[in-house]
Amino acid sequence: MTETLLFPPPAVPSLPVTGSDARFPVRRIFCVGRNYAAHAAEMGVAVDREAPSYFTKSPLDIALSGSEIPYPPGTADFHHEVELMVAIGAAAFRATPEEAAKTVWGYGIGLDMTRRDLQAGFKEKRLSWDLGKDFENSAVFAPLSPAAAFTPADQAIRLRVNGDLRQDGRLSDMIWSVPEVIAHLSGFYHLQPGDIIMTGTPSGVGPVLAGERIEAEIDGLSPLSLSIGAAE
Repeated sequence: MTETLLFPPPAVPSLPVTGSDARFPVRRIFCVGRNYAAHAAEMGVAVDREAPSYFTKSPLDIALSGSEIPYPPGTADFHHEVELMVAIGAAAFRATPEEAAKTVWGYGIGLDMTRRDLQAGFKEKRLSWDLGKDFENSAVFAPLSPAAAFTPADQAIRLRVNGDLRQDGRLSDMIWSVPEVIAHLSGFYHLQPGDIIMTGTPSGVGPVLAGERIEAEIDGLSPLSLSIGAAE
């Protein structure tokens, strides 16, 4: 029996790949919270060194590097968070860190854009803070580089707003390494090709305003840029 859809489904979001015309289709987006001790401190929370914590974003939240996005509705405190993103290219379930490392297809730079006032308000009420994290254009991604061309180590990770340095850290500052994060997450999900993991942000997060421009970099990866337009 042929399935009839009531309306056309959305296109599968995908990311460009450096040096290739092929694109990486995105299945799910997982985000690691509090993976840099200095960022946890600036948020006024302690780092849980027992295990990583996570939240998710919809693939429909994706905006690509070079875009201009509108200042989002419902917030007066729109924050930037620069992160290393990991693109999964093989299945993983209950993997060891050694097995998990082999599932990485590639790496890129991402922005976890956040409606900080909404996140903080819901946290204070001990409610879910999805409205602060999961919204249109809140996952901004640069082109991916294949894993063969990049290995996370002590590379610098930086973000500037209108040329002013706001975030300046090292990937080696991450509490949980990429293989450790993948292995832990695979204990709760059947990870599959197309899954994206954002690995946390260093300290220095802060607000951006309409008319401002963000530029982010990690040594060895394609840089990222984003312009903030007026509110709709």
